Amino acid sequence: MEFGRVEPQLLAQIDFSLPPDSEENIKMLNAAKAGGPVQVHVGCAKWGRKEWVGKIYPPKTKDANFLDEYVKHFDCIELNATFYQVYGPATIAKWKEKADVTPGFKFCPKFSQSISHIRRLKNAEDITTQFYEGVMAFGDKLGPLFLQLSDNFTPKSFPELKAYLEHLPKDVPVFVEVRHKEWFANAEVKQQLFGMLRELNMGAVITDAAGRRDCVHMELPTPHAFIRFVGNSLDQTDYKRVDEWVSRIKTWADMGLQSVWFFMHQHDERYSPELADYVADELNKALDTHLMRPKFITKEQTLF
Repeated sequence: MEFGRVEPQLLAQIDFSLPPDSEENIKMLNAAKAGGPVQVHVGCAKWGRKEWVGKIYPPKTKDANFLDEYVKHFDCIELNATFYQVYGPATIAKWKEKADVTPGFKFCPKFSQSISHIRRLKNAEDITTQFYEGVMAFGDKLGPLFLQLSDNFTPKSFPELKAYLEHLPKDVPVFVEVRHKEWFANAEVKQQLFGMLRELNMGAVITDAAGRRDCVHMELPTPHAFIRFVGNSLDQTDYKRVDEWVSRIKTWADMGLQSVWFFMHQHDERYSPELADYVADELNKALDTHLMRPKFITKEQTLF
């Protein structure tokens, strides 16, 4: 992922502190408190990473078997494949079958770029129907959906965003990610956006990248968090940032958070398993959960 990338020598100069919770967050979480344990999921964005062969995938693993191996290490995936192509139920059903070996595994499909970037939410009813018809084939393996808007999708298009979201099916959770800086720079615009999401009972994606601290808005329109964490090749700041996230998630869980989806990204994705493992381990300790952790292949194992 290139979004929010900065030169390594500049990382030490960045304030990675997470903003405090808003009054709206506190009020919403307290109202949502049900007394049950928070559901926690940690995963990556893609299963097709050749860099993981010999690391967590067995040596000589073929591309066609990457998903078979991925589900042995993570309990969810932020499915970017659906951004580039709208898949039909037949293909989706094959992916689901591969994941059936991992109880509780969830796919979190990204809306097609044909909807979000090409048609920009206008006249997108037909492609949206096709998208939903495909992803519904995940059945019990379907997690929340994720709508990412382009960097040049500005607040001027708020009416189109509102109209599009209002007509989406209500039976599958949806999270929305905006990227243009005006969504965060203008307090009135920001309030309008997150207020609408609260009214529609839709979540807001929080993207934590070094070069775009404004996207770490920390708004929770619903008692569910969807975090896209962009690391920097296991720089020491990555671990400090994860520690702060674990602390905040623990606070949210104590207040009433019902679920958290934590997706690991790296500008160099070869390092995603290591940092995802650290995230899962720290969350397990903080929340007394039993998250899956990647199983790394030892040098001795590669000899067989």
